[in-house]
Amino acid sequence: MSPSEQTKNAQPFDLVIIGAGPGGYIAAIRAAQLGLRVACVEKEPTLGGTCLNIGCIPSKALLDSSELYAQARQHLGSHGIRVREVELDLAALMARKDRVVKVLTQGIAGLFKKHGIERVHGSARILAPGRVVVQNSSSQRELATKRILIATGSVPIALPGLPFDGERILSSTEALSLPFVPQNMLVVGAGAVGLELGSIWSRLGSQVLVVEFLDRILPGMDRKLADLLQKSLQRQGLRIELQTTARSAERTANRVRVTLDQGGKTADVEADVVLVAVGRKPYTDGLGIEELGIKRDPKGFLLVDQDYQTSVEGIYAIGDVIPGPMLAHKAEEEGIVAVERMCGTASHVNYEAIPNVVYTTPELAAVGVTEEGARERGLDVRIGAFPFLANGRARCLGETDGQVKVIADAKTDRILGVHILGPRASDLIAEAALAIEFGASAEDLARTCHAHPTLPEALREAALAVDGRPLNI
Repeated sequence: MSPSEQTKNAQPFDLVIIGAGPGGYIAAIRAAQLGLRVACVEKEPTLGGTCLNIGCIPSKALLDSSELYAQARQHLGSHGIRVREVELDLAALMARKDRVVKVLTQGIAGLFKKHGIERVHGSARILAPGRVVVQNSSSQRELATKRILIATGSVPIALPGLPFDGERILSSTEALSLPFVPQNMLVVGAGAVGLELGSIWSRLGSQVLVVEFLDRILPGMDRKLADLLQKSLQRQGLRIELQTTARSAERTANRVRVTLDQGGKTADVEADVVLVAVGRKPYTDGLGIEELGIKRDPKGFLLVDQDYQTSVEGIYAIGDVIPGPMLAHKAEEEGIVAVERMCGTASHVNYEAIPNVVYTTPELAAVGVTEEGARERGLDVRIGAFPFLANGRARCLGETDGQVKVIADAKTDRILGVHILGPRASDLIAEAALAIEFGASAEDLARTCHAHPTLPEALREAALAVDGRPLNI
């Protein structure tokens, strides 16, 4: 090692971030903008974490491609577009997905270079506050730092009777890169991941059965809209069985036999592949959490204070490793606020204004409280709803399933929650999140001029409906 390299390694960083997912890499960029000397440790060969490499981005690329395939096969005729034969080239579809991921991961590497962030490849272990050792296949390096930020994300939860094997019993990771279209797919879990991936393979030709332990899909989302989405997905060909548990699985030569339990009655089903999508858990393996004495809750999440500092001074945590929704954008916001607070800026995350999206067709998006949540909290609310069936732009698109629901405080008219099932709900929810962030009333939204004909008009109409005066129903 040269004298210059020794001097560089001896100089402590202001911040070492462990994990280069959305929370970690955004925190690194914001810290660099604030003048901190930053290193970001990532064990994978590419930056971006689960979200960019094996989660949000590749799944959306496949969702968009599969939707175009379904449109070409089933819906173009109604637009007067006749297509004689539509063929699926799965290899090309997957290659496009990989290109999208590659461009974005390279973009993050470029941002690190632009901001002078040192990327350190390897697995990190925290020896003590201010000391991180990084091990890779060829070397070991110790980093000295003033602060440490844990942003290691989460991993899929496995079921005892259905352990992942990467070939026939899959996590979301393998389900994003199948080299063939399975004739039959069993999806265990009717959350966002299960429904999105189930939708992809259903559109591409799989017979998909989704089983869910609860009595509904998408717990935590608006019950009425979730029920409407379930009916829409069933019309599209997905089979959905509720209050059903997958007990065990047995591999055969080329298939999997799974024992299902529904109300005490058991039955065996066979599928080419089984996707287990029952949730995720914080990933902190190998970090030295136990040795450091960092406090965790019963589910393994690291406990932090308002500054995102753990019970050990100088060690912070954000994203999926701490309590709260496991969302990439939530991790990003926490990463920004954590480093700003380190630098003395009094910023905060408004958890009531964090949107949540399920990218099925139609999409389901939400921000703020649900109708059920408002009742549980004893809130006096007024609710306005407007169907996309009455929206001109939705009619032109031929996508009229769903509705917008606005929940407002009965006394102040302040918007407490917005729930959207329909076309481009993932885009429409941004206006609702902004309204909640700025403390807007339903009347504020109702008085805001919206371009015509557009999908956001449905949001305005739902706000008008809070006061009982919608214009187009």
